[in-house]
Amino acid sequence: MAKRKREYFSEEHRAQWKTRTGFIFAAIGSAVGLGNIWRFSYLAYEHGGGAFLIPYFAALFIVGIPLMILEFGIGHRERGSAPKSFHSISGRFEWLGWWPVIFVMFGIVVYYSVVISWCVNYLFYSFNLAWGADPNSFFFNDFLQLSSGPGDITGFSRPILSGLLLVWFLNWLIVYAGVEKGIERATKILMPALFLMIIALAIWALTLPNAAEGVKQYLRPDFSALGDTGVWMAAFSQIFFTLSLGFGIMIAYASYLPRKTDLAGNAYVISIGNCIFSLIAGLAVFGTLGYMAGVRGVGVGEVVDQSVGLAFVAYPQAISIIPAFPHIFGVLFFGILVFAGLSSSISIVEAFASSVMDKFHYSRKSVVSVLCLAGFLGGIIFTTGAGLHWLDITDHFLTNYGLTVVAILECVVAAWLIKTSRMRKYINSVSTLKTGKWWEYSIGFITPAILAYFFITGLYGEIISPYGGYPIRWLLLIGYGWLIITLLAAVAVSKIRWRHEKNEV
Repeated sequence: MAKRKREYFSEEHRAQWKTRTGFIFAAIGSAVGLGNIWRFSYLAYEHGGGAFLIPYFAALFIVGIPLMILEFGIGHRERGSAPKSFHSISGRFEWLGWWPVIFVMFGIVVYYSVVISWCVNYLFYSFNLAWGADPNSFFFNDFLQLSSGPGDITGFSRPILSGLLLVWFLNWLIVYAGVEKGIERATKILMPALFLMIIALAIWALTLPNAAEGVKQYLRPDFSALGDTGVWMAAFSQIFFTLSLGFGIMIAYASYLPRKTDLAGNAYVISIGNCIFSLIAGLAVFGTLGYMAGVRGVGVGEVVDQSVGLAFVAYPQAISIIPAFPHIFGVLFFGILVFAGLSSSISIVEAFASSVMDKFHYSRKSVVSVLCLAGFLGGIIFTTGAGLHWLDITDHFLTNYGLTVVAILECVVAAWLIKTSRMRKYINSVSTLKTGKWWEYSIGFITPAILAYFFITGLYGEIISPYGGYPIRWLLLIGYGWLIITLLAAVAVSKIRWRHEKNEV
């Protein structure tokens, strides 16, 4: 039986990337998302400016790159999606492959697609600066129609719902076409365009009056911040989540690589490329905010907003006062957000689609069509007046707890079932760039210890002070409930026999 099972898990009919460039663009596209543009620059500003880059790059080499090498190694060695790979390693851990792809597909990408819809709408609003003189009121009251809390579910926002339909149509169109003709072809267009657009925006922003003051605030080093453990936690968290680690995406993408491929080298290129994009995006954002502060005669800190407010309130305010061609500036900025969002969302859909196709042998066309329809329907709740509240809670729990637990368990599986020494030997056997002994210590001890510390610290903080000041019942229902339900679903799906097994004796 074992022999026949191994024969089934072959790469005979598995899709492959046509070129290494296509794979790298697709993986960078997954990593580069909306958070690279507004979250990284804000975190750097808040946590020591240029000094923040020290823990940030430490996190990149201590946790980010080692985990990416591990996920590439698992997917490439087992030639499958996350569920198929963990099933091949040990049937007891198949659920570990299903859990992330389920809560990422029916959680993260569901609300993420709504944020992309916001960007689509603001792309069109840029043509006539539709947000007017008060972008804050326009965004929260007119556009989101924000309600009083997660339980106050008011009507749908038609512009957001329309944008959501377009986003899921594009997701369907690209993933439906397959790995080579769909994802690879799309990312070969999206990623070069995205990098050119962000470079153009940064250059334009840096030529604005007083832009240098904004950049100073962004990168001015405050080395005293390095003594704050919160700064290190923020840096490690940003690296972990910005590289799409724990999503099941990198495992699936690596399974489409040819047998002889530079896994370690690819991990370095993709991880560093993602970080370079974040740095350039920060120059564009803070150069613009520096100009805005100069026009208003206030400090840069007075025009900086966090999270979604930076992109949809502070930046529109700045766009409105750009001295020349503000409409083009706005189209460029929100166009970047749309491209970055789509390159990430298609990777999430593919990670789940490949999992279903591996286990049940359904056709790509059927799986992708059903998934995209389900994603659109699931996103409708986030287009209501309570949508931002639901998004905030869901994002916090899925990314801070779900992905962290998955990554810790991946390290445990690598250390105790596969053995890190065996995995390193395999990675080096197919890679041009060799991985040293340090990688075994990182995956076996350092990375899981750091992530466990973040998990325990975060959970303790939740007990002391409920997240966001939301009522406990809503945190239990939306946050913890989403994690538990998707975990139970993962266990249930893992108990279903693989479709090929009915023919075994």
